[in-house]
Amino acid sequence: MAQKFLIVGGVAGGATVAAQIRRNDKESKIIMFDKGDHISFSNCGMPYYIGEVVESRDDLLIPSATFSKKYDVTIRTGSEVTGIDRQNKQIRVKHASDTYNETYDKLILSPGASAVVPNVTGKDKACIFSLHTIPDMDDIHSYTKANQPKTAAIIGAGFIGLEMVENLHALGIECTIIDRSDQVMKLVDKNMAAIIKDHLIEKGVKVILEDGLTGYSNEGKTIQLNSGNKMQADMTIMATGIKPNTKLATSASLKLGNTGAISVNEYMQTTDPDIYALGDAVETKDLITQTPTHTALAWPAHRQAFVIASHLNGGNIPYKGTLGSAVLKVFDLTVGATGHNSASLKKLGYTFKETTLRSYSHAGYYPGSEKLWLKVLFDDKTGTLYGAHVVGFDGVDKRLAILTTAITAKLTVADLPELELAYAPPYSSPKDPVNILGYKASSML
Repeated sequence: MAQKFLIVGGVAGGATVAAQIRRNDKESKIIMFDKGDHISFSNCGMPYYIGEVVESRDDLLIPSATFSKKYDVTIRTGSEVTGIDRQNKQIRVKHASDTYNETYDKLILSPGASAVVPNVTGKDKACIFSLHTIPDMDDIHSYTKANQPKTAAIIGAGFIGLEMVENLHALGIECTIIDRSDQVMKLVDKNMAAIIKDHLIEKGVKVILEDGLTGYSNEGKTIQLNSGNKMQADMTIMATGIKPNTKLATSASLKLGNTGAISVNEYMQTTDPDIYALGDAVETKDLITQTPTHTALAWPAHRQAFVIASHLNGGNIPYKGTLGSAVLKVFDLTVGATGHNSASLKKLGYTFKETTLRSYSHAGYYPGSEKLWLKVLFDDKTGTLYGAHVVGFDGVDKRLAILTTAITAKLTVADLPELELAYAPPYSSPKDPVNILGYKASSML
C-alpha cells in the first residue's frame, strides 16, 4: 500500500535514503525538506574547490530538479521543519513567510550537524570562517578571491583543519595550524601523528600544539593564545569540531543517547517507531566494543540509508555498528585509520598490545617505491584486532581497506600473514606489508 514518507534534511543521509526508498517502492509519495538551497552536495569536496583542485562549483552539486526527476521525489528547499506533532503524525514547516503542516506515515530525520565556533572575545570583529555547508564554502572562496589574504590561522588539526591547510597553502597563503592537543590528527596514535606533523613543517606550515585560541584584539587582526603568545592572521578557519543537530528531536521528546546524538535502534528507528533518523545526528554502536558512538562520516550515512529503506519495505537488515574508517590527504601524505586508537582503548579499560612497521609501498627496485608506516592495536591474549593506522606516500588506502576488512571479519593478527594478497613489483612485495605486520604482531602473543 502506498504511503507518505517525509524526509527532513538532505546530503548523504536524506538524499540517499530518498533514492533507496524509491528503488524499493515505486508508488509511495516522498517529500524532502531542507532549509538550505541544496538538497544534495559533496561536502567532502568543498576544501578542494577552495584550493582550486576542483575547478567547477557545479561538480559538487546535484541540482534539485535533476534529483527530483530521477527519483520522483518532491523537493522543498528553503523550507525549515520547526516542529513534530507525533500524536497527529505531522510536521510544522516554515517557508519564507508561510507556515504550514504536512502529515506523514513515516518520518525520517537527517538534520546533520553544525560546526562548533568557540565564543571568544573579539570574535565579532575577526575574519572567521567555518566549513560545513555550501554557503560556508562560497564565503571562503569569495573572500580569498576578493581580498587575497596572505596569512591564515587554522584552529583545529583534525580532518577539516588539515584539508584546509593544504588547500589554502595551494593558494599561496601562509598557514599556521593551532590545536590544544599534544598531537595533530587525534584519530591516530602519537607516533603516527608525528609523521604528519613533520610533513606539515616540511611543507612550510607552522604547527602550534598544546595551545589554543582565547580571543582577538587589534580590531580582530591579532590572535590571542592561551600561552600568552600572539600572532597575526588575515583570516581564521574554525575547525574545532561539530555537534549533532538535535533540536527537532528533543522538542518532539525523542530520546538522545549518551553521546548527545539521537538514539536509534538497529533499524535506525528512534524511540517513536514511525520516526527514523540517520547520519551525523545519530548515535550508533561501535562495531568492536558495542559501546555508544557518534561518527560523522559518509559511509555510515549511506549504509544507514539502505537499512532504513529496507526496513520500510519489510526487510530486517540491521545496522551492525560503526568502525569509523577514514582516510585523509595531507599534501603528499595519505593518512588512514580504522577502529580504535590507544587513547580510546585505554578510556574503555581494554588491555592491548601494539606494533608499528616501517615499510615501502612496493618492491624497492621498481621506481616510485615510497615510505609506508602501518600500526595495529590488538588484544594482548587472543590477538583480535582493535584498530589500525596507516600513513605513507603511496598504497595507504589499499592497506587500510585490507585491515578494515580484517577487523570487520573479526580476524586476529595471526590471520594477517595468511592473507594471500596479489603481488607484482609495481604494486607490492612478495610478502605484503600487511603480512609482515601480522608476523611481527603475532610474535608478541
